[in-house]
Amino acid sequence: MRSSVKGRGNVAATADDTAQHSDPPASAPARRRRPGPVAMVVSFFGELLITAGLVMGLFVVYSLWWTNVVADREADKQADKVRDAWEQESDGGGSSGGPASYDSKNGIGFLHVPAMTGDEILVEKGTSMKVLNDGVAGYYTDPVKATLPTSGKKGNFSLAAHRDGHGAKFHNIHKVEKGDPIVFETKDTWYVYKTFATLPETSKYNVGVLKGIPEESGRKKAGHYITLTTCTPVYTSKYRYIVWGELVRTEKVDQDRTPPAELR
Repeated sequence: MRSSVKGRGNVAATADDTAQHSDPPASAPARRRRPGPVAMVVSFFGELLITAGLVMGLFVVYSLWWTNVVADREADKQADKVRDAWEQESDGGGSSGGPASYDSKNGIGFLHVPAMTGDEILVEKGTSMKVLNDGVAGYYTDPVKATLPTSGKKGNFSLAAHRDGHGAKFHNIHKVEKGDPIVFETKDTWYVYKTFATLPETSKYNVGVLKGIPEESGRKKAGHYITLTTCTPVYTSKYRYIVWGELVRTEKVDQDRTPPAELR
């Protein structure tokens, strides 16, 4: 009898112990609430704004970086063509000189502005976006026609280039100060100009700054002038930034194309 009771007691204890250590029964999963219409609209517009931000970011990278890469490559190719043509002419393989050796579809010469950039800037005919987007400077043919220094005539050799994107050749134009040299290089001659005035801001429609005697420059008599123009403020095209220089001397290009003292 005792053994039977003891056995039943062990079975009961075992059952109680199992009950104490067993996991409670799982409750039914809570139903997930669907977002309301307002939350869905907010979420949609949030994703839309994020996408728009990414697109704008990519556009900025394209405009301010990638266009520079592409333009610089094209400008280098065209510059190589110009220098190759000059070398062939010097070797007797082409024209011996004169206007035809300067004015070509690839460029007429190179601009050097140490205060603005350490790189040479190829100069071509025209100031349209098609020309300037190749990472070059262009001389004006409209609304006021530039006077090329190679002509020997008095006038204004007026140029334009981009300040941001597409090579940004005039990006640091604000660093050019009175007295700084501006040098234009052709096949045969170095034209050395000296900056005498700047105009940090003027209307994009102010064509007077391009005239033979440039208005607002302080000059009243005809001379051999050069004018650099570009957009301002930076990253906008609202106004124009102007730099004026006057020819102080010319130097013949020697066989080694040794640059003038201002560029050494």
